[in-house]
Amino acid sequence: MLDLSLIQKDILVTLISLYEKKSIPIKGEEIAAIIRRNPGTVRNQMQSLKAIGLVDGTPGPKGGYHPTVQAYREYNIDKGGDNYDVCISRGNEQVAGVKVSEIAFTTLTHAELCHAMVSIVGSIRTFEIGDIITIGPTPVNKLLIIGEVFGKDEVEPALMISIIEMVSLPKEPIKRYMSHPIKMLKTDNTLFDAITLFTKAHIHGAPVMEGLLLCGIVTMSDILTAIANGTHTDASVREIMTEEVIQTDSSVQLWEVIRMFKEKEIGRLIVIEDEKPVGILTRSDVFRVLPSV
Repeated sequence: MLDLSLIQKDILVTLISLYEKKSIPIKGEEIAAIIRRNPGTVRNQMQSLKAIGLVDGTPGPKGGYHPTVQAYREYNIDKGGDNYDVCISRGNEQVAGVKVSEIAFTTLTHAELCHAMVSIVGSIRTFEIGDIITIGPTPVNKLLIIGEVFGKDEVEPALMISIIEMVSLPKEPIKRYMSHPIKMLKTDNTLFDAITLFTKAHIHGAPVMEGLLLCGIVTMSDILTAIANGTHTDASVREIMTEEVIQTDSSVQLWEVIRMFKEKEIGRLIVIEDEKPVGILTRSDVFRVLPSV
């Protein structure tokens, strides 16, 4: 392995990570922003990396830098392989330009402590001591790890974390967890009809159908807001429904929709089979399986 300086390693791994994500030449300014360095410093180091065959450049307004095959070999990355990106999130946001390459548990048998060293591809300077991060899910076991950063190794680069929680997300399809048969409303049903349905079925939302066409969704929260704003209960659900319905196929695995719930900030989605609604999956359904998610 070539003897690169810390800043050269930072630049190279960030370049590889960004290029793998975008598949276009990467601007030096973008790398500088991620690793918190001066753009001029990054450009100077790029010349050194080009000289030893790890980086190449494309001139012009749409140009930038890209890693060479030798750069991938330097970090034992199979450029042609089907690799799965294991991301790191802080809060509810994925940390850009950084992914996990390895997780090594350093303590497992201690009664109170569980630590791990997380090797990353990307800039270590993105993280601060005390950050609460979420890693995963991992590709095979769908392991999700939540931990607190208590140390950093800039040479590796790696994060040392104290693990707060670990959970292996279920890989079964959501068909197993959804509520069914699904309760549905028609576009000409009234708010009173919807309230009656929700009360009898002990549910908080239902899709709105026009014939065989799924055209919206109405929740109890929508109804209460409409009534508070002066809408009469004789009004049709069509007037207050949300037309953009988040839906997914019944074969999708549960761990995939957990991410969808978080990213889209939704409380329920409609489960589809053969292009027809067959069930509904809510956050409550997920919490019953994974109380900590």
